[in-house]
Amino acid sequence: MAFVVTENCIRCKYQHCVAVCPVDCFHAGPNFLVINPDECIDCSLCVPECLANAIYDEADLPANLKHFSALNRELSGIWPILAVAGTPPPDADQWLNVAGKLAHLERLETRP
Repeated sequence: MAFVVTENCIRCKYQHCVAVCPVDCFHAGPNFLVINPDECIDCSLCVPECLANAIYDEADLPANLKHFSALNRELSGIWPILAVAGTPPPDADQWLNVAGKLAHLERLETRP
């Protein structure tokens, strides 16, 4: 099992989770983070650090968020590794807990 970043991270991208990850399994797109399931060691350190409450153990994903498992796998193969936490978008707090953010996902496709 691995951990999965879900919809609430879109347009928030706070990155506190990145600071505690011991294996650099986070990958960053323009407005969303994902976890590479092959790199994740299931330590769960990222979960309490996520201000958006967007990270779940894959086994505990709610039914309406299960598609984020495949999305994390797909995008972690395209987006670069984020080893050092950066600054969240200036409007991150305005997007926290907004429903239906998947339509706002930016898929900048750059190979690492």
